[in-house]
Amino acid sequence: MSWPPHAFAVADPAKAQAVLGAWPFAPIVVQGADGFVAARPPVVLARGADGRVSALPGHVSRAHPVLRAIGEGAPGLALFSGPHAYVSASAYPSKAIHGRAVPTWNYVAAEAHGDLAAFEDEAGLRALLHALPDRFEAGRAQPWSVDDAPADYVCALMKGIVGLRLTVREVRAVKKLSQNKAGEEFDGVTAFLDAEPEPGARQTAALMKELERG
Repeated sequence: MSWPPHAFAVADPAKAQAVLGAWPFAPIVVQGADGFVAARPPVVLARGADGRVSALPGHVSRAHPVLRAIGEGAPGLALFSGPHAYVSASAYPSKAIHGRAVPTWNYVAAEAHGDLAAFEDEAGLRALLHALPDRFEAGRAQPWSVDDAPADYVCALMKGIVGLRLTVREVRAVKKLSQNKAGEEFDGVTAFLDAEPEPGARQTAALMKELERG
């Protein structure tokens, strides 16, 4: 069985990679000599000449165990999670008619597979420290920049971090948003999630409405 299932797979590479940019706080998992190790850095998207995501740089503290796990490099997996929500069987109108309905979970997620390596060169770290706030401060009335902090303070902090770079070989994305349901069944799930108190449920409902609009 292929993964993700055809009904939910994001086949368009550009749309699959858009999931990475929309929810960029990604646990990165590697297998070291002592088992699996996970780091949780926010990442920026480095793109190749073709516009596709070629690498995911981030940074961790110098003491982070992921650095021992990867040595000079190792296969890595970055996991991206978007909105998600529980869907009760009661969301389906058919449940009241014949009872043949079960709960499920709707969600958006992506996996980036590649090779993970560390970097410590000053130019690379400085570029990353500028790129991260530039990405996440964009759109603010008064965006913060690394240049706002004293140079000696930034230099001192840089001594405590190491860069990580996942060179991306493949991106797999899935949007499980009740595409396998139609008409009243799909509308029932959307209405159910829209009425839930959790923000994630309402965000998932909004994605379902976008999907319905095409």
